[in-house]
Amino acid sequence: MILNTGSRTDTVQYYTEWLLKRFEEGFVYSRNPMFPDKVTRYELNPDVVDCVIFCSKNYEPILPYIKSVTDKFNTYFHYTITAYGKDIEPNVPDIDKSIETLIKLSEIVGKQRIAWRYDPILLTEKYTKEIHYKTFDYMTEKLSSYIDRCIFSFVEMYKKLQNNMPEIIPFTDADKTEIAYNIGKIAAKYNMIIQTCAANTNYEQFGIQNSGCLTGEILGKANNIKFKNMKPTGSRANCKCIESRNIGDYDTCPNGCKYCYANQNPDIAKLNYKKHNPNSALILGDLRPTDEIQQSSQKSFLIKYEQQSLFK
Repeated sequence: MILNTGSRTDTVQYYTEWLLKRFEEGFVYSRNPMFPDKVTRYELNPDVVDCVIFCSKNYEPILPYIKSVTDKFNTYFHYTITAYGKDIEPNVPDIDKSIETLIKLSEIVGKQRIAWRYDPILLTEKYTKEIHYKTFDYMTEKLSSYIDRCIFSFVEMYKKLQNNMPEIIPFTDADKTEIAYNIGKIAAKYNMIIQTCAANTNYEQFGIQNSGCLTGEILGKANNIKFKNMKPTGSRANCKCIESRNIGDYDTCPNGCKYCYANQNPDIAKLNYKKHNPNSALILGDLRPTDEIQQSSQKSFLIKYEQQSLFK
């Protein structure tokens, strides 16, 4: 099983104490977002958790403790650093501070386990294509020696995004092609692997690899392990990532990013954050009398695990 800690909320930045306690106690509960009375229990045991995925915009809170996880589990880290300021990402550290923290993380866990996410790319009168090229070049020069690859995507115009960010200038196909060309050119200048995320257009002619930011190949190479040949089960169209289980919760991230798909709005996230109990097995609140707890049927997808079992 692949365990994802951060695709619904910034667990690392805001829930580090809770997350570390879950690993220490060896289990975690996750509430089903579609059926709120259904709760799944996951065992946090390296025998059944093949890899732990982290995704954050600020790893500073967990840096002193991260080896307590990496010493036991295979891991992979997505670090999102964009061109935007406090007007769009109000509670995210600035670019230089984020770069500094990523370098520290890389020195602890190794560059082969870190992907820099430059996404989503969006356009406004302030954040023009030229601003993206200039910022991406600056960041790529600083980061290329400390990461495994860079992943970028173009913003998807969800309905709530249209309400939260009316200032967004919609992309044309020509815009996307121009941006991909320049992003690919900059990445090549610094010998950096770059790929898209859930893109419906192929940009290989610009040196950009196809989508699939959490594939068995990437996770396997990063941790010197090998997965079975599994079909992609990404939650979005054109996503080629392998199946994972998420222990976060929607509407719980106080970062306040205006483009966020995981929060209805920042005010709801702030209210929910106040309900957090670091001693609970759930990231949000506590178990309720009406909850039904189901044990997850976890199993390893590693080839070496399968081979070892033949000799028991």
